Amino acid sequence: MMFPLEEMKTTCHCSGYREQQQQPHTILYNILIRADSNYSNNDSLINNNQVNQYNYNKMIPHNCHCKQQRAVCLKNPEGTCQMASNVLVKTICFMKSLPSFSQLPVEDQLSLLRDCWVPLFSLGLAQERTVFEVKDVPQASMLRRILLNGQGPQSEEEQEVEDEGKMFLPTLAGVHKLRSCLNRLWTLNLSPKEYAYLKGAMLFNPDIPGLSTTVLINSLQQEAQRALQEVVLTLHPGDLGRFSCILLSTSDLQTVSQSLITELFFRPVIGQANLFDLLIEMLFIRQE
Repeated sequence: MMFPLEEMKTTCHCSGYREQQQQPHTILYNILIRADSNYSNNDSLINNNQVNQYNYNKMIPHNCHCKQQRAVCLKNPEGTCQMASNVLVKTICFMKSLPSFSQLPVEDQLSLLRDCWVPLFSLGLAQERTVFEVKDVPQASMLRRILLNGQGPQSEEEQEVEDEGKMFLPTLAGVHKLRSCLNRLWTLNLSPKEYAYLKGAMLFNPDIPGLSTTVLINSLQQEAQRALQEVVLTLHPGDLGRFSCILLSTSDLQTVSQSLITELFFRPVIGQANLFDLLIEMLFIRQE
């Protein structure tokens, strides 16, 4: 089991669920009862270790929005953020190590960095076999704010600022999506060479708007994909569908949001600093 299952309990406490419980004679109620029964059966399978995490993600019906959209944070921010920082440094070092990237115009390098650092970082998490746990974000009550801060009710402006901040908090749904991507990559058990060429194919993305060297970047991506295909055929000559599976698994990484990665792994470390500014500094710093 790659990830703890306590984060994925199926009991829902949203108002919609309570209303359904109060109307036991409706058709909708009967349908939901059957769905809830499937929930319990799936939970029993998990507790008995009869299915793995990846299958569990596919089995659970995500029809409870309150559960999936709840805000979460790392259980062990110190250790996990350190591991994530190491992966990020390796990601930037990989980009800097490619002469074909360093010779691009600075504007194109910045565009590729802005668009590709999250999927490349996610690939790094997979390659390093990084496992992390999350928990619910503590919700301070009004009484606690009064007792600890001596503050009364928030003004409308303060409430708006707080609500805006909550919009960028990592959600359980976002974490599940990232974990699903990692599980797919782990299932493929990629070699270091496959990871290297795959990173190259993802970095040189000609579809990013505003590039001035689109033709060159497209040729670099095709070169990386050909090299990846050759490695796959050499290492797995009997697996004709492996190359397509690898490309398909990485396409899912494009759906992982920058805000999820930033807020979950780096906000505890950098505070209110702009992470992209730090990435630019890391990319263009010159070693003496």
